[in-house]
Amino acid sequence: MSGTQTRADPGSAAWRITPPRLLGRSVRLVERNVLSTRRGWLLFVSGLFEPMFYLFALGIGVGGLVGEVVGPDGQAIAYGVFVAPALMAASAMNGGTYESTINVFSKLKWGKVYDAMLATPVTPRDIAVGELSWALLRGLVYAVSFLVIATVVGLVPSWWALLAVPASSLIGYCFAGLGLMATTFMRSWQDFDLVELVMLPLFLFSATFYPLEVYPEAIRWVAQLSPLYHGVALVRGLMLGALEWLLLGHALVLAALGTFGLRVATRRFARLLRT
Repeated sequence: MSGTQTRADPGSAAWRITPPRLLGRSVRLVERNVLSTRRGWLLFVSGLFEPMFYLFALGIGVGGLVGEVVGPDGQAIAYGVFVAPALMAASAMNGGTYESTINVFSKLKWGKVYDAMLATPVTPRDIAVGELSWALLRGLVYAVSFLVIATVVGLVPSWWALLAVPASSLIGYCFAGLGLMATTFMRSWQDFDLVELVMLPLFLFSATFYPLEVYPEAIRWVAQLSPLYHGVALVRGLMLGALEWLLLGHALVLAALGTFGLRVATRRFARLLRT
């Protein structure tokens, strides 16, 4: 009958997302990931656990033995205050990387999720942007959660730390873009050993636990090539209130790397999903 109305599913309607023009159809992939994560929320937040363990074990535990170190502005600060920004940056890195590698690979090679999406108006570019946006959202959740906990335990000395949240989103953008690009070149699950092989040195040797000045001169420049180093320097400067123009340079490096990864991933998705 013409006057009959179809009742919408209230459960799905509550999760509908109005797509902004910038994201377009890719927001539907974000919506799909939100719906699929509702039952696996523990896996969603699992990437926050490792930085939190390091925060309490090193920032608070070992920090009581280390005492003070030299901060980016040359002032002596507690070791826990020095380490907390680096671990916040690492949590954003984990969120961006793991979401854009393991989860994307399972959809691409195993679940064939994207093949079904291409039967709709969704394009390979929409898929790449959508997955990057979802990884960015995951990294943002990690960053905000970490900042709240670090503030509660007294490791955040400046209100400028609020800007560390968008800075962490930039870190997530960088690693999500690079992660998407790397995933398009992976052939099997064994290739993820290479991801761990890269991420562990980045985590340990990006001025995360020690000031850059303690590194040997011969390898100090190598540490500065790390994307996480730029993220750590950016977040640390903001959380400590040590503002300088160099922070803008760190932000530009992260943005450039993320954009490069996204552009390559978009082209690779178009090639892989059209064959």
